[in-house]
This record gives sequence, structure tokens and C-alpha cells, in this order.
Amino acid sequence: MTDSSAGRPGPAEVAAAVLAHPAVLRLDGGPFGSIATYLPGARLRGVRLPGPGEPGPVEIAVVAALGVPFAGIADGVAERVRRTLGDPDLRVEVTVADVAAGGPVGPG
Repeated sequence: MTDSSAGRPGPAEVAAAVLAHPAVLRLDGGPFGSIATYLPGARLRGVRLPGPGEPGPVEIAVVAALGVPFAGIADGVAERVRRTLGDPDLRVEVTVADVAAGGPVGPG
């Protein structure tokens, strides 16, 4: 779902890019479930984009594969978000909310 008002990719495209990272098992709401985007009739946990003119970073929260360094996951996820949104200087904060076994793990 593209944010038609701004002509840029929306939270669903950002979520898809994050979930394509091989060490990301799923999105998570982060501490207290506060990292989310509210859509008509639904809530997308794990992705929060600032609104038009709203200061602040893009916030992402994930459950990561056990045994993968958090810094590498965070860097890889942030880079995927920047590419998706077309802004190489975008501030992206990534929270690894939990770890779990399973899932494919390879270069991010």
C-alpha cells in the first residue's frame, strides 16, 4: 500500500523489505507494542513511519534469528528501509525485540 498523498512507498512496502532480511523472523510491536502503524481497520506492528512534516526517525522492531549479531541485523534492516523509501540519509531506529531459533540466515 503506497502512501498516495506523498507518492512514496507506504508501511506495507517497508514491512515487506524488512521481512525479506534473512535474519528477520517477524515484525514485533517493540516495547509496550508502541511501534506500529494504524491503518483503516488494522494495525501493522513493527513499522512506524513519521507523518508528513513530522520529525523523527522511521522505527522498526523485529524478532531476529538466534546467533546473528544484532548490529549486523540493525544495519541491514536500516539499509533496506532507506532503499525502499529512497532516502540514503534517513534516520532509522531498529529494535531487536526478541530472538528465536529458526528461519533462513545468510548475508543481509
